[in-house]
Amino acid sequence: MVTVNVHEAKTHLSRLLAEAEAGEDVVIARNGKPVAKLVPYAPKGRRQFGTLKGKIKIDERFFEPLPEEELKLWEGG
Repeated sequence: MVTVNVHEAKTHLSRLLAEAEAGEDVVIARNGKPVAKLVPYAPKGRRQFGTLKGKIKIDERFFEPLPEEELKLWEGG
C-alpha cells in the first residue's frame, strides 16, 4: 500500500491511477492523516435471471397469513 500526501497526489495523479489499475491501493493523506483510498474499480457483473433456479425452494407456508402477534409486530404494534 502506497501513502502519498495531497500535493503529491495532485502532481502525480496519472501515475497513481496506473498503480491503482495494477492492483495497488493508494492512500491519500492530509497532514500525515489518511483521508482517502484510491483502489482499482471493479464493476459489478450483470444480473442473470434464473441463476438460483433449482437451488432454493419456497415452502408453501410462505404464502400463508401471518399469525396475529407477528402481524402486529410487522405493523409497528
